[in-house]
Amino acid sequence: MTDLPVAVIGAGPQGLAAAAHLLERGLTPLVLEQGSEPAAAVAEWGHVRLFSAWPELVDKAAARLLEPAGWAAPESGYPTGAQWRERYLVPLADALDDRVRYGATVTGVSRKGRDRLVDADRAEQPFVLHVTSADGTEERLEARAVIDASGTWRRPNPAGADGLPALGERAAHAAGALGYAVPDRAHSEAYAGRHTIVIGAGDSAFNAVNELTAIAKNHPETRITWAIRRAVSTNTFGGGEADELPERGALGVRAKKAVQDGSVELVTGFRTERVDGATVIAEDGRVIEADQVVVLTGYRPDLGFLSEMRLDLDPTLEAPRNIAVQIDPNLHSCGSVSATGAKDLAQPEPDLYLVGMKSYGRAPTFLAMTGYEQVRSVVAELAGDHDAAARVELELPDTGVCGGAGVFDDPDSTTSGGCCGTTAPSEEIFTISRTPITLS
Repeated sequence: MTDLPVAVIGAGPQGLAAAAHLLERGLTPLVLEQGSEPAAAVAEWGHVRLFSAWPELVDKAAARLLEPAGWAAPESGYPTGAQWRERYLVPLADALDDRVRYGATVTGVSRKGRDRLVDADRAEQPFVLHVTSADGTEERLEARAVIDASGTWRRPNPAGADGLPALGERAAHAAGALGYAVPDRAHSEAYAGRHTIVIGAGDSAFNAVNELTAIAKNHPETRITWAIRRAVSTNTFGGGEADELPERGALGVRAKKAVQDGSVELVTGFRTERVDGATVIAEDGRVIEADQVVVLTGYRPDLGFLSEMRLDLDPTLEAPRNIAVQIDPNLHSCGSVSATGAKDLAQPEPDLYLVGMKSYGRAPTFLAMTGYEQVRSVVAELAGDHDAAARVELELPDTGVCGGAGVFDDPDSTTSGGCCGTTAPSEEIFTISRTPITLS
């Protein structure tokens, strides 16, 4: 099988970096990208500024591939998604040339002549990828190994508090009253002078609140309601000054200020049960009537096309079992996540690896540099350099954020647990009644 390529699913940051490492190791990459352009998912949130600085957003092997043509890595600053693509990801894809195929959707991965049940000579058979092109043509491609860097962008978590779409959510999305993307102040038509509900409590929600606040400055009639499932604690708005990624900390600081100065109405303990157009109803009967709903509650991996693969995934996070305990928001906090490599990501299916955002399953703490370390290690393992694969070449920053078992998502709790212990309740200014009300 040594004459076969290594199939890389997804031409995002980690997929393209994996291809660069494969080339450097003398292996042949074949990158299969569903979209029509490099980093197609990044293009959809191009207006959002990353909280990682340029040096943390460029893979070293990718840089080595680009530099002979005169490319120079930006040394400082925080790019938007569009700038990340234009200045790094698109040039990288161009350098990889025809090793990247666009409009190629992987619909299934298996072993040649072997379904999931068959043991005999399984590891000796090449992988077979079923691929559908943009014009509907179907084909089978063989590969010696598979690196799944397909991410989670196409699978946003729903508004429903039970992990399922709220009643009426699909209809609201189809009607355009509900969306899953961060608003863009440069395209404010859907939000200016109107009432928007933001559902979610992570960095994407912070970005949404900050974008909507910027729109409201030019359109004073604009109203913003921010609904979160838990009560407010000292970590509700991120790590602040304790975050070793200062721009990530600043996101939460700005969102907190918007709540304090009255630009944003914060509603706590709100567990969404039903959506009727742009009206959102909680399990406890509270109703928020608005014009637009923005749902930013995280993402989950698409495991459907891996149904014939033998996987060992954590039952909670849908992440590789060996890394789940390090990234589980029910257990993990304070930025103590270790770098992960080939050994941590290996599956019962030999030479199949889930990397990048997909490797974190439903966990929200992934960083680009984590993914770059993953693909460096995985490719070293595929190349037979086991010492390099086992080596750790990354030190991650502290988030400054604590989450803990149970209380992380408890609407009645004002503490956070986990390895950091508990914290004191935050300012009384954020205390909001949980009795049934109507906000219109």
